Amino acid sequence: MQVKLEKSYPIEAPVASAWQLLQDIKSVAECMPGAEITEQIDDNHFKGTVKVKLGPTTASFKGDIEIRALDAASRQLQLYGKGTDVKGTSGAAMDLTATLAENGPGACTLKGDSEVTVTGKMASFGGRMMSQVSDQILDQFAQNFNTRVVAMGEGAAAEEASARLAEQPKELNALGLIWGMIVSFFKRLFGGGKQS
Repeated sequence: MQVKLEKSYPIEAPVASAWQLLQDIKSVAECMPGAEITEQIDDNHFKGTVKVKLGPTTASFKGDIEIRALDAASRQLQLYGKGTDVKGTSGAAMDLTATLAENGPGACTLKGDSEVTVTGKMASFGGRMMSQVSDQILDQFAQNFNTRVVAMGEGAAAEEASARLAEQPKELNALGLIWGMIVSFFKRLFGGGKQS
């Protein structure tokens, strides 16, 4: 099963700070709840893990990340990641292009274009929910990225962001994602989630 997503997120920090963070692959990986770089092979190749919590159970995925391009002129990162769960029953791959655009002296936009492919048990289980789950995961990633960039600054906002980072979950909560999808569905159903 394959899903394509294009999303844009406001970042409450200067574009130079956001670009500095985007080049730090270990920190970028940590913006994804449950993700961690475990080994750096060379400048462009890494190994990592993702832990997914589903109720009382935690599943682990191991995989590889390849940096395909890092362009300072366009402030763009292209990476490809793939992995399988430790039992070998499911696999996932993501092709991601992340671009930063300046919105003014203290703000910018993070734009992400991604193609996610899921195979095995997870594909048959996720099926129709895959697009919504991927959307929720990207939203969490963008919120964490924004928090990390703000924490790099100074003042009260940076201190507050640093405190939020300390509370970031150590695994991806699948039930939380599903609950988020249910809430979004009812907001759309009753008019609370209309787009302007």
